[in-house]
Amino acid sequence: MLRVAVESAAGLPKKKLGSPDPIASVVFKDEKKKTKPVSSELNPVWNETLEFDLKGVPLDSSSYIDVIVKDYETLGKDKLIGSAKVSLKDLAISQVKSLPVKNLALVDENGKSIGVGIRVRVIEGRQLPGNNIKPVVKVHVCGETHRTRIRKGNNPYFDEIFFFNVNMLPSELFDEVVSFRVYNSNSFRADCLMGEFKLDIGYIYDEPAHCIMKKWILLNDPDDSSSGAKGYLKVSMFVLGTGDEPPVERKEQDNDKDDVESNLLLPAGVALRWVTLKLKVFRAEDVPQMDDSITQTLKEAFGGQENKKNLVDPYVEAWFAGKKLCTQIIEKNANPEWNQQLNLKVKFPSMCERIKLTVFDWDRLSGNDAIGTTYLDLTKIASSGGEIEGYASCCTPKTGNSEIGFLPTFGPCYINLYGSPREFSALSDPYEDLNLGKGEGAAYRGRILVELSTKLDGKADKSVEEIPSDDILVVQKYQRRRKYCLCAVFHSATMIQEPGEPIQFEVSIGNYGNKMDLTCKPLASTTQYSCAVFDGNNYYYLPWADTKPVIAITSFWEDISHRLDSLNTILYISNRLQTNLSALKSAVQSKATDARLVEIWLKLINQLMEDISRIPDMEGKPNLTALDIQQKMLRDSALENIMKGAKHLFEEATDVNKCLSVIEGWLDKLKQLAEEPQNSMPDVIIWMLRGEKRVAYTRIPAHQVLYSSYKVQSLCRGNFQCICRIGKWGTTGLLNRSKFSDVTGKVKLKQEYFLPPVGWEWEGDWRVDPEKTLLTEADAGHTEFVDEVYENETRLPGGEWKLAAEPYTDVNGEKVQGPAEIECPPGWKWEDIWTFDGNRAVDEKGWEYGVTIPPDDKPKSWVAAEKMYHVHRRKRMIRPRKRIPGAKTAEDTGDAEGWEYSSLIGWKFHRKQRSSDTFRRRRWRRKMTPADRVGASAIFKLEGALHGSDLVDMESKGDEKGTKAETSVKQFGANTPTVSCTFDQSNTYHLRVYVYQARNLTALDKDSFSDPYVHVSFLHHSQTTETIRSTLNPTWDQTLIFKNVEIYGDPQSLAQNPPIVVMEIFDSDQVGKDEMLGRSTCVPIVKLTSGMDASPKLLWEPVTHKNGPAGEILVAAELILKTKGNDTELPLIPPKRGEKLYMVPQGVRPVVQLTAIEVLAWGLRNMKTYQLAPVTSPSLVVECGGERAQTAVIKNMKKCPNFAGNVLLLKVLLPKEEMYTPPIVLKVIDHRPFGRKPVVGQCTINFLEEFRCDPYATVALMAASPRDLHVNIDDGRQHLLEEKETVDWWSKFYASVGESERCRPYLDKGYDTLEVYDHELESAKEFMGLTDFCSTFKLQCGKNESDDDDPAVVGEFKGSFKVYPLPDDPGVPPPPQQFRELPDSVSQECVVRIYVVQAIDLQPKDNNGKCDPYIKISLGKKSIDDRDNYVPYTLNPVFGRMFELTCFLPQDKDLKIAIYDFDLLSRDEKVGETVIDLENRLLSRFGSYCGLAQTYCISGPNHWRDQLNPSKILEQLARWKGLSPPRSEDNGNTLSFGGRLYCLSDLEANKEIHEHLGPPSERIALHVLRTQGLVLEHVETRTLYSSFQPTLPQGKLQMWVDIFPKSLGPPGPPFDISPRKAKKYFLRVIVWNTTDVVLDETSITGENMSDIYVKGWMPGMEEDKQKTDVHYRSLDGDGNFSWRFVFGFEYLPAEQLCLVSKKEHFWSLDKSEFRIPPKLIVQIWDNDKFSLDDYLGAIELDLHHVINPSKTPEKCSLSMVPDGTTPPKSDQLKSLFDQKAVRGWWPCYMDKDGKRELGGKVELTLEIVNEKEADERPAGKGRDEPNMNPKLDPPKRPDTSFFWFTNPCKTCRFIVWRRFKWLFIGLVVLILVLLFIGILLYSLPNYISMKIVKPFN
Repeated sequence: MLRVAVESAAGLPKKKLGSPDPIASVVFKDEKKKTKPVSSELNPVWNETLEFDLKGVPLDSSSYIDVIVKDYETLGKDKLIGSAKVSLKDLAISQVKSLPVKNLALVDENGKSIGVGIRVRVIEGRQLPGNNIKPVVKVHVCGETHRTRIRKGNNPYFDEIFFFNVNMLPSELFDEVVSFRVYNSNSFRADCLMGEFKLDIGYIYDEPAHCIMKKWILLNDPDDSSSGAKGYLKVSMFVLGTGDEPPVERKEQDNDKDDVESNLLLPAGVALRWVTLKLKVFRAEDVPQMDDSITQTLKEAFGGQENKKNLVDPYVEAWFAGKKLCTQIIEKNANPEWNQQLNLKVKFPSMCERIKLTVFDWDRLSGNDAIGTTYLDLTKIASSGGEIEGYASCCTPKTGNSEIGFLPTFGPCYINLYGSPREFSALSDPYEDLNLGKGEGAAYRGRILVELSTKLDGKADKSVEEIPSDDILVVQKYQRRRKYCLCAVFHSATMIQEPGEPIQFEVSIGNYGNKMDLTCKPLASTTQYSCAVFDGNNYYYLPWADTKPVIAITSFWEDISHRLDSLNTILYISNRLQTNLSALKSAVQSKATDARLVEIWLKLINQLMEDISRIPDMEGKPNLTALDIQQKMLRDSALENIMKGAKHLFEEATDVNKCLSVIEGWLDKLKQLAEEPQNSMPDVIIWMLRGEKRVAYTRIPAHQVLYSSYKVQSLCRGNFQCICRIGKWGTTGLLNRSKFSDVTGKVKLKQEYFLPPVGWEWEGDWRVDPEKTLLTEADAGHTEFVDEVYENETRLPGGEWKLAAEPYTDVNGEKVQGPAEIECPPGWKWEDIWTFDGNRAVDEKGWEYGVTIPPDDKPKSWVAAEKMYHVHRRKRMIRPRKRIPGAKTAEDTGDAEGWEYSSLIGWKFHRKQRSSDTFRRRRWRRKMTPADRVGASAIFKLEGALHGSDLVDMESKGDEKGTKAETSVKQFGANTPTVSCTFDQSNTYHLRVYVYQARNLTALDKDSFSDPYVHVSFLHHSQTTETIRSTLNPTWDQTLIFKNVEIYGDPQSLAQNPPIVVMEIFDSDQVGKDEMLGRSTCVPIVKLTSGMDASPKLLWEPVTHKNGPAGEILVAAELILKTKGNDTELPLIPPKRGEKLYMVPQGVRPVVQLTAIEVLAWGLRNMKTYQLAPVTSPSLVVECGGERAQTAVIKNMKKCPNFAGNVLLLKVLLPKEEMYTPPIVLKVIDHRPFGRKPVVGQCTINFLEEFRCDPYATVALMAASPRDLHVNIDDGRQHLLEEKETVDWWSKFYASVGESERCRPYLDKGYDTLEVYDHELESAKEFMGLTDFCSTFKLQCGKNESDDDDPAVVGEFKGSFKVYPLPDDPGVPPPPQQFRELPDSVSQECVVRIYVVQAIDLQPKDNNGKCDPYIKISLGKKSIDDRDNYVPYTLNPVFGRMFELTCFLPQDKDLKIAIYDFDLLSRDEKVGETVIDLENRLLSRFGSYCGLAQTYCISGPNHWRDQLNPSKILEQLARWKGLSPPRSEDNGNTLSFGGRLYCLSDLEANKEIHEHLGPPSERIALHVLRTQGLVLEHVETRTLYSSFQPTLPQGKLQMWVDIFPKSLGPPGPPFDISPRKAKKYFLRVIVWNTTDVVLDETSITGENMSDIYVKGWMPGMEEDKQKTDVHYRSLDGDGNFSWRFVFGFEYLPAEQLCLVSKKEHFWSLDKSEFRIPPKLIVQIWDNDKFSLDDYLGAIELDLHHVINPSKTPEKCSLSMVPDGTTPPKSDQLKSLFDQKAVRGWWPCYMDKDGKRELGGKVELTLEIVNEKEADERPAGKGRDEPNMNPKLDPPKRPDTSFFWFTNPCKTCRFIVWRRFKWLFIGLVVLILVLLFIGILLYSLPNYISMKIVKPFN
């Protein structure tokens, strides 16, 4: 058992409006437990114990718990305030059994790293560019990348969810970027990135509920800034902080989400533009040393120049939206000038909000070190202009000139850097994180001069360029410095722990005043060193008395008073408004009279209107920047609006409450305006130094102390004096020291050297003034003191002891006077004689022995036993003395001449001369007072008053190398004159502190209690209360009286700002040091006149320890001004309780009344062993207000851990006011053998308010909220519905969540619905966490670190309390007992049915981003493992499983339901688990063991499943409530119950009556029960948690549990909730024709033609692609097909999605299931035999929104296809599932250069048939058999359509002949002619020769 006691929190941040209502939750492994919320409290106290059952598994060393504090919201989501992680490692390795964690710092959005879950859901894409693309989305977050699956088409549907779990600082996390990139996976080339989008995680976190749901993001090209949108992506993103609940994504059916324009993520109407942020980095100054000076020392050794301050090589890095740029590095320069411009190109408006500027020191070898970091917040240096308008509209009509927006602009202005202290050390810097901007810097680290301007659309040539010299000149005017003087007066320094060394304070602004920095001349920036004095009780203080140290610093800064003046004015307005508003609110809360309210209200409005009219003007101010002017306009218009609103309210307001919210709005607005980004004046830092070491600091913004003519300045009164100090020395034996010198003795000074500085004159002559503050003797402030002297003896080893050379020394071996010489100082008396101190490790004579090892002159260590080799021994002689009250002491006398003595120069001086002293000195002082002159205050003229040559004769002959200035710095380290402010008047006050009681302190002792007492400190006084033994809730009831408190200054200003009373609570320990329990403060009421009679009111002040809450203390204090010599005006002395103990007087202490506390002690659970033995026979003791009662002993814890006598009664005097009531303390005592009765556990219950009750009301043990439940059916058909539509449990579930189309016939039948809670049943407000019968209280044991046996939480107590007042008159009979009608407290056997419906958004456990979940259940020793029924590859599994188990309650009360991830080879991993307390469910009077159904059915799907009938349950309820039993009349048609008459005919007036209903008497009883606020039939949604990430939800589980005690008989039949199956559908597509297809090719014969075919498929089922045959040689773009595609698909009508099951990879074991919207893609292609086919166009048809086709091809055009940006008209789209079939023409298109081009038109018939219809009307694919419904004839294609290769004859006939007919004929003719000619030529010679020869003649 792990117990976590959640005690309290302190210092939670305020909300913008009011205080938060904090609620704490603790998460361990996957369990999360919450406390109750505390309403509007910044320091809540919960004091609740949360228990986690470890279930027998020991903690391992990586275990931890997360503590989360949220602001509780009744509506909406609780907001995270902060969280923290507590490692349980120490508990785990059994070092301790309890682990007190105090002052745990809560970390909010900007603390330490947190575990955050980021979920990104990629839903779908739209209009992605390109043809036939295969898009894939990569999501990159914090170094992790996830990618979606590859899809096809321009509108892909992904619906994938990615989980990113990161651990980092919130401040870093919010600057991280989520980037979406869409790639085309088809493309191997470099241009496959199609578009990207980025935004900050901080942007998502700032959205309501930290999520962005279903928004479209605009993708664009990251490289080409001018290009437009590259498509859209629909995404959801959410950031889950520790303990956040993930928002529920509704899978809605509506389609308005598909309207891209209205759901774009960008602000509406804002176009993204590329802008260049031009950041000019001019120079830096005061950069601290970062590098070692070894090289410098070497140089110096060889005669080089030493130059310490420039050991740094700075450069600037700017980071924005993932881009970073750096300036050049300037080596060895602490005041570098870069003069470079960094051009950051970004999309604007950007989702990223901060520009981060870091100055680094470049290192040649090691990594670069950050010097300091600062941020430019774009929200503060830019404005969209919308802020003001929206604001104004509530009171005034919109004005025309509200365009006040401006782009980011800044400066030129210095930005200050803060970080770790400046002093350089060669070791690594422990505070390095401060320099990286994490946390508040502790010291100033320089400043940089930058300017930012924004240029739209400009193309920047270079990312880094030099700044032209003209611009550098312009910036000169912004660097003009003015002299500023800072003066601080220290009033008191108190509550210093044992100081040791003298203490000093240093005030610095920038580098001015930093005494360890050598770059500025020394100033009077430190107070004098003073030794702290004991305050007589506990602390030390600095004894400044009437001379308060003053520091004065001059510094030089730019004049930005015009900025800071406006800032201060607005802060002043908002502070006054805040004060008045608080007064108004408290008046409303305390129900003040109307007149008083009106008075406060008028004051508020009038002051506001008066203040606003005084805003300073900026006209004509020098060095105004663009941002100044813009901010002035912004502020003016906002203030003008507030002014108008104030006038409006002033004239017309009637109701104060309504106005409060308006005024709070104004206050918020003022706070927004009161931010000044260009604040170049550094903060004032005050350091406390102990010796030379910096110990503590505080930072004050400079504008808070800047003098302004607009602000009312308050100054402290008192005369300023400046004292120049020198010492005077005796002239003998001074070695080389001068006769007059400064306090260090190193610098020679003479009285004549001193001249008063300008503006001052001497007052009086030089006089001796002893330095008191450095010389406090050891006994100062003490009333008792012990003088000590050590007597020393030495010997040779084994020789005789003789007196040592220095016989008497102090503890350090320094020589002192012997006991005989020491006299009792005046004002003291001896208490005893000199004795040796035997209470140490010494022998019986007081000696201790040691060995001296040279060169030491005394031993290092001492022992008590003498050995031969010891050569040195000593004993401590002591003599106590006591102060004589009222006698003069030495402090007042001292040395008459003011000498101080010392044995060596530079050693500590003392007042009394001792024999060993060789030096003496005294201080001379001379006062200067301001001369009466006009001008700046004279105090600021002192700076460096000793530095002129007329003052000091510098002896710097030996140091001629150094520069003159530096020598003076070195020698005058501390020589500005010290300034102090003397007060003439001091007043004496009388302080009373009333310490009444405390509660919830931390337990530090073994018996799990503490022994607390309180130290109360006020200024330099402190007192201590008495110690109360063994309690965590002590009542001291004590008044502490501080008689004479002297305070300097004006009583009036003290009354306005009184010093605080500090209370520190300690645990008194007999052995060892008292441990601190916590600290608290309280502001006293100041009474300046005796007439003020307001008595102080006791208030609970929070106690904190190490920044964490540690309880509360009830105190009040009053401070009364005493007039001289008049003690009678003081209030009466309170009554005494002892010699010096005063009680808290009447009038301050609370009023009491006799009260009864009834305790229902039910039982103990999960008791741990105590001192290794189990707790077997415990009893319970209840204590409250001094009374106690005890239960009987439990005989056998194993058998039945409940108490036999359940009810106890205590009568206690309790305060009437709830805030003062003491807590109830429960102690469990175990009765062990031999009469031992150890306390084995205890619990404190602080707030009794929730248990108070009215004893005479017939108490319902449950809150009854009457509910009228009606199911309204559209048509009230009374007759029974005959159709036998199947109705399953899922119909009921879907009907209940409002998904009506999934359960159509169910609702019409008037069957039951059930409640679906989106949280655990315990979280439902109306059921009070099911702890109405008894609550569970965690029992703790002491938090003692050394004792191993006690873990923190040792068990649980189940029980409850009732608190009510008893009559004061004893004659009146007491009220009736409250706890009655209790169930049996014995163990009983029960049947438990666990119904697991489904899981939602589980964390993925497998590499593929999914998991294979199954259920594992354990209850007591039984467990069920449902591994065989795992659901593969899903994050949203539908289980639909029911499990039945038997168990014994209360022993097996914890039911655990875990979800595991199935793995074939490795171990199954647990996804998460949830735990249900079955005992609470069984005992709760809300009937949570089995929810009430809506109707009483004795058959059918909603069979009654409870063991008892409704009438029996109603009788039981009447008994519990103490009502008379219900009576039914008229055959059970009417029923009277609880004083009301119910009639069945009214209750079932408009309900469907069906055949399954039971008898009327039971039905009416059920109707009545359902109005009693009982748990109804329900499904709860439980969050799963895992031990690896106990704070992050791992998903949710929808389920419910029924519990049936076997003693009541058998339960009804269980529900069958097995999941539904998808239905088989067929899509038949007939491709008839195409026309106007692009002719893509040229034939041999030169005609344009295409070989057309059509391809089709359904996305997700790409393996079932189907093609038509090819229509060859279409010459006119027409194609004839008559071809049928048949696509079978599994369809879920309810979700309107297709269910696709397929193996993702061939090696996958199981098929993955995807849900995809039903779509059809039809593409037209051109067929090529010898090359790749050409793509001509496509159309994508969503079967739910089919584009209406046109009847003729002529009307078919691209305008039919919506372009995605404008929503289509509703009549354009129809669902094919409703219409069944559609025929017509659709256009196919392709993308060319971002434009759509028509690729062809296709005529289709689409028809959807289910399996049954498909069997009745079969149809084959293509034109295959069965070719029917309709029968497809082969297409009538023209003769020209054929494939040339296979048809040579047709090729000749149709291609060759047709085309070349005349060519052929011509050729034939030509051939004939040629033949003729050839023959002719051939035969001609023969012929001619024959002619000539004529042989035949």
